[in-house]
Amino acid sequence: MKIMLFRQLFDEESSTYTYLIADRSLKQALLVDPVLEQVERDRKLLYELQLTLKYCLETHIHADHITGTGKLRGITGCLVIVPENAPVNCADGFLRDREVLKLGDVIIEAIATPGHTDSHSAYLVNNKAVLTGDALFIRGCGRTDFQGGNAGVLYDSVTQRLFTLPDETLVYPAHDYNGHSVSTIREEKQYNPRFLGRDRPQFITFMNNLNLPDPKKMIKAVPANQKCGNI
Repeated sequence: MKIMLFRQLFDEESSTYTYLIADRSLKQALLVDPVLEQVERDRKLLYELQLTLKYCLETHIHADHITGTGKLRGITGCLVIVPENAPVNCADGFLRDREVLKLGDVIIEAIATPGHTDSHSAYLVNNKAVLTGDALFIRGCGRTDFQGGNAGVLYDSVTQRLFTLPDETLVYPAHDYNGHSVSTIREEKQYNPRFLGRDRPQFITFMNNLNLPDPKKMIKAVPANQKCGNI
């Protein structure tokens, strides 16, 4: 892990985490879930750290913010990578379940985790940390009431794909609304109230009765993100 650079970056307006991951020796980097309004922050950090951006990865098609992938590709020439079957017409590549993306000694393995959306992926980084997107939050999970979401499928994704990772695996979500930055698989299995003490039918009932308002940017964000953030 010493050869890897890992930074967690935050957008306050959408409570979104963007992750900068790089191979220090190659000075090559990737960004996961960049936010349009933070492109200049990310560009500046890449410049200061003397890193070349090779890839932008998306965990899913976001409804609460517009991605910065398209703008970053225009600035840096990076490749835009999205999960398999994501409804995107501008991506340079798609990652299938268990497919690996390498950046020097950095190994990113895609883990299909649908449920929040029907084409969601988590990313396992060097078998040490998992970027869970909106599938699993710290003491929570993403909603399942739009974009092909399905509560039962999300339950299966979390319990069968993420909770089966080693307990010490670090959990880095795409959002946090309560001041948390990192957890572990062990902690989420023990303390996440969305899953603790709930079987699959109980989880489905709970999720289907949340009655949450739509994200403020949903009408604009979803079609924009299907075009890599190009409005």
